[in-house]
Amino acid sequence: MTDIPVINPATEEVVRTVPLTSAEETDAAIERAVAAFPAWRAVAPGDRARLLRRFAEAVDADIENLARLEVANAGHTIGNARWEAGNVRDVLHYYAAAPERLIGQQIPVPGGVNVTFHEPLGVVGVIVPWNFPMPIAGWGFAPALAAGNTVVLKPAELTPLTAVRLAELAREAGIPEDVFQVLPGKGSVVGQRFVDHRAVRKVVFTGSTEVGRQVMAGCAARVKRVTLELGGKNANIVFADADLERAAASAPFGVFDNAGQDCCARSRILVEAPVYDRFLELLEPAVKGVVVGDPSAEGTEMGPLISAEHRARVAGYLADGAPVAFRGSAPDGPGFWFPPTVVTPSDPADPLVTEEVFGPVVAVLPFRDEAEAIAIANDTDYGLSGSIWTSNVGRALRVSRGVEAGNLSVNSHASVRYWTPFGGFKQSGLGRELGPDAVAAFTETKNVFIDTEV
Repeated sequence: MTDIPVINPATEEVVRTVPLTSAEETDAAIERAVAAFPAWRAVAPGDRARLLRRFAEAVDADIENLARLEVANAGHTIGNARWEAGNVRDVLHYYAAAPERLIGQQIPVPGGVNVTFHEPLGVVGVIVPWNFPMPIAGWGFAPALAAGNTVVLKPAELTPLTAVRLAELAREAGIPEDVFQVLPGKGSVVGQRFVDHRAVRKVVFTGSTEVGRQVMAGCAARVKRVTLELGGKNANIVFADADLERAAASAPFGVFDNAGQDCCARSRILVEAPVYDRFLELLEPAVKGVVVGDPSAEGTEMGPLISAEHRARVAGYLADGAPVAFRGSAPDGPGFWFPPTVVTPSDPADPLVTEEVFGPVVAVLPFRDEAEAIAIANDTDYGLSGSIWTSNVGRALRVSRGVEAGNLSVNSHASVRYWTPFGGFKQSGLGRELGPDAVAAFTETKNVFIDTEV
């Protein structure tokens, strides 16, 4: 077993080391999950619900510790990290209601009685990215456990600490160790075994579109269920009749939250031409006012990028005379810092417009009318999220229906609400997480006919 150092991206110091799980250890963990499945699925719905609530209560009691771990491991601001830990708690509470409400149907048929059952799949593999390690883990394991499945979860190599702690809290709450296992390791090893192992009945993957294609291809070869949440190149559409001051003041937090390392980041701001210059005037002080620095300090609004390698990738988009309009600030010294940056490309084929930078860089583009706004917003392979700013309700509805994205907000930048479905169009993924229907995605529907004429 090899240990890997976990680096604090704000200080470049080693937080601790974590052992990497091998392929053989992954297989052994999967087999333990297989063995634990019959007893877990047989737990009475009310008892399973109580265990999930106890898990939620354990998370609630540990929120500050979980948040501090995420600050040190992922560079998230302490305010965001507390929200993320609270989201895990809330998602667990939400899906704790599911075991007692996962009901089938009685379907009228001639000659008998027909009923359906939602049966758990078995072992579910959850692969979690480094940008939001805590909440995305919870979105996978909470509904899967509620439906009666056992779970093996692989956190990202860069950010395993909160997942490891969540597994400890699950055990403290009374969930058997083999029912929910966390396996830190490489995607090419642990994640690949989730895809290849015949006993893993479903894979939930959040990450890049490129890797998502590989996961999907592997699962397709084995006729294995998959949920994918992938990339985004989301549009923030600002019409001339919008509250421009509010739209400009909020825009930085639609894209620079988590240093832009967010598949929901509104990394393209589309502004109606008559107010384009005025919007940029309003946007500049908002961007320059973003507080970038020590993520553990109260009041910090943006932390570092995750790694030196990722910072170099983001910086590569701004080489060779990129059309930078203005920038915010970033600390000097240790840490993978990058300033909030606004660009105004004139070429719609510019990679700053078409590619997911996944950093604190936003492109601002003009449009003429509703039709062009929708066309520009849809001119991407992605379709995850976006915002529409207007005071016209009819326009808001028309544009919402026209934009090809799974999660849209009007006069807001919020994308995630655990009680509503989350997922994307096109190459942003397959399936939906969260919301009332997520539990059913971790089940098979079984149909039973009973002949009453014999």
